[in-house]
Amino acid sequence: MPGGSLHWPLWTPYKLYGEVDYIYGFPALEASNGFTSAQGVMNIVESLGYVAYLWLVWRFGRATEEVDGRGAPGSKLVGWLGEARSIGGAEAGLAVLIAFTTSALTLSKTLLYWLNEYFSGFANIGQNDALSLIFLWIIPNGLWMVFPAYMIYVFGQELLEALAIASGEPASTVSIGKILAIKDE
Repeated sequence: MPGGSLHWPLWTPYKLYGEVDYIYGFPALEASNGFTSAQGVMNIVESLGYVAYLWLVWRFGRATEEVDGRGAPGSKLVGWLGEARSIGGAEAGLAVLIAFTTSALTLSKTLLYWLNEYFSGFANIGQNDALSLIFLWIIPNGLWMVFPAYMIYVFGQELLEALAIASGEPASTVSIGKILAIKDE
C-alpha cells in the first residue's frame, strides 16, 4: 500500500491499480475484507504449482532441436525460454497433471474474482469510467482467463492422448474436438 516500506520503488504502479480496483486498495483494507488475503494465499499455491511444473520440465526434460509439444513456441519466437525440451514417463505425466490443475485453479480463481464483482454490483470497480475500466481492469484481468483456458486445452489434450495410448488406441484418434463432436448415427 502507498506509504508502506516497500511501496517505492517496487510497488509504485500498484497505487493506480488500487484506485481502479478497490479490492486491492484502502477501501478493502479498511473494511477488513478477507477476499484479497484469501486470493493472495491461493496465488502462492498457484505459483508453487507453476514452479513445480517448470522444475519438472527443466530437471527431467532433455533439450531437443524439435518443438514437440502442443502449443510450444519455437526459440525464434521467445529466445532461450523457448528451448524445446522433451520429457517422458511418469515425470511427464506428473508435469502435465500439475500444469493442467494449476491452470484450472488460475482460471477458476479469476472467474470467481469476476463473479464477485458482478454479484456485488461492481462495488470495487464501479467508480471507473469505461475507458479506464477496459484498459486497466478488463483487458489485464481478461488475460488471466484467456491464457489459462488455452493451457487447460493444451494440457487436457496431452492427458487425453496419454490415456488413449495407455488404453491401446492411437493418440491421433483422440482430440477434445472429436470427443465433443456430435456424431450422426
